[in-house]
Amino acid sequence: MLIFSLAIVSFFAWLVSTLAGGGSPFMLIPLINSIQGAASVPPVITIGMFFGNAHRIVLFWRYIDWNLTLWYIPGAIVGAMLGAYTFTQIHLDWLQLLIGVFLVISIFGFGLEQKETTFKVKAWYILPAGFVKAFVSGLIGTTGPVLNAFYLNYGLVKEELIATKATHVVIIHLVKILTYATFGVLSPQIIAIGLIIGLVAIPANFLGKYILNKINAQQFRSIVLATMAISGVWMLWGQRDLLVFW
Repeated sequence: MLIFSLAIVSFFAWLVSTLAGGGSPFMLIPLINSIQGAASVPPVITIGMFFGNAHRIVLFWRYIDWNLTLWYIPGAIVGAMLGAYTFTQIHLDWLQLLIGVFLVISIFGFGLEQKETTFKVKAWYILPAGFVKAFVSGLIGTTGPVLNAFYLNYGLVKEELIATKATHVVIIHLVKILTYATFGVLSPQIIAIGLIIGLVAIPANFLGKYILNKINAQQFRSIVLATMAISGVWMLWGQRDLLVFW
């Protein structure tokens, strides 16, 4: 029954994230936490996101922005290694609070100005941004669609954003998997749960690609921004105890 529930939730999470440029981990984290415990969330999410996004790369290969990706790789590799290693030593819940605040602020930037972009992004900006994202992702498992503001301002939409982001996610998660394995974090059960999440992505990605082809760039942008807002609020709610403390 747990496997069936995980498969169903994973399918809808992947479908939504294809149409919204990310956000699937937030639908999966509560279920993973109940099945395996909070400490297993980062490695499980990492395995699932790696395989699911690898399939997206196959589906959207011709839309990948390789110039942006080449700038992304160095920072992401170093950040993912440091973040995954740090996860084996400590766990910082307050980082989710900061990410939630960033996502909500980004939404206000887009929504209040009513522009296609809020600031001009050059390709090299993704190098330091990728480092920070990868580092934090290694610590807490996911950063949500935190770089979507960068992708949108750079000019990526629809298939281009999905393809390029999937490539970036795979790079981060491959490094994290290797680091987690090196430090003995991966158990057979963690690997199995992660594989279920990743394999369910295949039919969801196909359906998502079909629907994505039916919507226009403005509709896609609206869905992405709405998902960023929901993800930010979700993160803030998850850290409400810290908010009350402060």
